[in-house]
Amino acid sequence: MTKQPTALDLPMVDPLPDDTQKYFDICQEKLGLIPNVLQAYAFDIDKLNAFTALYNDTMLADSGLSKLEREMIAVTVSSINKCYYCLTAHGAAVRALSGNPELGEMLVMNWRVADLDARQTAMLTFAEKVTTESAKVIEQDRDALRQVGFSDRDIWDIAAVTGFYNMSNRIASATDMRPNAEYHAQAR
Repeated sequence: MTKQPTALDLPMVDPLPDDTQKYFDICQEKLGLIPNVLQAYAFDIDKLNAFTALYNDTMLADSGLSKLEREMIAVTVSSINKCYYCLTAHGAAVRALSGNPELGEMLVMNWRVADLDARQTAMLTFAEKVTTESAKVIEQDRDALRQVGFSDRDIWDIAAVTGFYNMSNRIASATDMRPNAEYHAQAR
């Protein structure tokens, strides 16, 4: 890579530790790229490992939320926060997982225009409130999720995904993190 993934002069550790290089090789093999967010964090391997552990737990671990639902939350939160990196990367994931390029674009612009079921609508309503006014979340908001079938564990997971992307959006925006160009053409 000839250009840094952020506006900060924080080059990746060179050489990368064997475990990190192996992880990057797996990304290259499975995704066809090494996400710039990983390259951005690779200036400090402890920070990279903390980020990837939290991402893997939040987005890939067992949950009552599907991978698509978690990606929908990521895009909705990133839309509210106007995070270019996450909108691009996770918009591509929504398009790929749903098989519906239009859904990805709708969530990027305004999730309310998408044809969502009651479960998805309640989930994104909650994610939006946590993003814009988390101190105003009340029991009624959690009950709205329970009424459409979410368990208390699912509510935790919705909050965790929402919180993770609020944090990630702020770091990506503050550092002018740029998405891999490949994301723009994926699943269109």
